[in-house]
Amino acid sequence: QVQLVESGGGLVQAGGSLRLSCAASGRAFSTYSMGWFRQAPGKEREFVAAINWIGGTYYADSVKGRFTITNDNVKSTMYLQINSAKPEDTAVYYCALRRGSIATNPSVFEYWGQGTQVTVSA
Repeated sequence: QVQLVESGGGLVQAGGSLRLSCAASGRAFSTYSMGWFRQAPGKEREFVAAINWIGGTYYADSVKGRFTITNDNVKSTMYLQINSAKPEDTAVYYCALRRGSIATNPSVFEYWGQGTQVTVSA
């Protein structure tokens, strides 16, 4: 099994920055993708960004140019750098992992963290 633990959430002013971390442990896969998703109150969980085992990345249009996803294989930790934060970025952010290529549908991700709250004040 795989365990994912997010950290780094908090309160940030609009225009500010925040870095989320997702520490992975347990079983390792030769080919995998990790992603960030978010869910605001009353809304469905939505894709934010993903990275695969060779460093390829993909972003939702709403965060492109503001968010950066990276993966430190030595530390087994994935990061999401949030810059130019907007109030509409407020949500619980989840990290997830799946075997295989990048995907944007949360239903195909097999492992999930518990989530970390990000709140952006206007």
